[in-house]
Amino acid sequence: MVELLDPRNDFLFKRIFGSEENRDVLLAFLNRTFTEVGQPPLSEILLLNPYTDKDSPSDKQSILDIRARTVAGELINVEMQLFNRYDMEKRTLFYWSKQYGSQLVEGQSYDTLKRCVTINILNFSLLPNELYHSVFHLREDRTGIPLTDDIEIHFLELPKLQEHAVDLEEGGLANWLLFLKGVDHTHWEVLTMNEPKLKKAMNTLEFLSQDKELRMEYEARQKFLHDQASMMNAAKNAEAFGFKYGMKQGLQQGIEQGIEQGIQKGIEQGITEGIQRGIEDTARRLLKMQLSTEGVAEATGLTIPQVEHLRKSL
Repeated sequence: MVELLDPRNDFLFKRIFGSEENRDVLLAFLNRTFTEVGQPPLSEILLLNPYTDKDSPSDKQSILDIRARTVAGELINVEMQLFNRYDMEKRTLFYWSKQYGSQLVEGQSYDTLKRCVTINILNFSLLPNELYHSVFHLREDRTGIPLTDDIEIHFLELPKLQEHAVDLEEGGLANWLLFLKGVDHTHWEVLTMNEPKLKKAMNTLEFLSQDKELRMEYEARQKFLHDQASMMNAAKNAEAFGFKYGMKQGLQQGIEQGIEQGIQKGIEQGITEGIQRGIEDTARRLLKMQLSTEGVAEATGLTIPQVEHLRKSL
């Protein structure tokens, strides 16, 4: 049997769950997500951005999340996140707000706005709890009364799902997440006993894994995702290094000046210079890795002219 590709790769995830021929698979997955928290199942969905051949992993403009609309007009966004971007909460709210606001056209009233649901499937732990499925709404702190149900955000955290704690024969959302997590192939038959549409998702993964051209696209996307994660980690480490260096330099300058004002000023200046030096060192390393000027600027927060200047100095 050919080695199976990882369905957590967002490019592959959209091929399995976001194509027109597998719309029933997405519907089954969404219904398991909603019914687990006591919500009624959906009868039908419309894909707003179905997978097409234009969704190339090498094209930065490709939209690899999944967007759907219910019969009632509610909007659903499903996104797979392989690596921690360290800004997940704010990023989620930002994209939710864009989806919510995009419903209005000029002249329409606010009462036409429909509920928007965001579902984030995470390959890392994010929230300080033991739940693999967390749901957020807008509620009053003391009484719990809803301000509005228009906002709903789900976090499905794969590392918190323990196979031994799940009754595989019972079916449900956990079986879908175990499939995504990469449960051993020998358990697939048990996983699908009460999840017939999950079998179709598995068959799709097996079929795609045998496609040589798709495997090349998959590997390209994997490399891109790993490079992104490396850049983010490098930038984070640079900031930490800069802070420590700045504290040391700032204290030294302040002591030499011998007055309280000088110490404070030295610390502030040293921290600023240290952070900047750390960021610039990171940018130089990324440039030596042959990353583009735009990519380095995005990863470090430097301007494109600053990156160009660093490139010339190498």
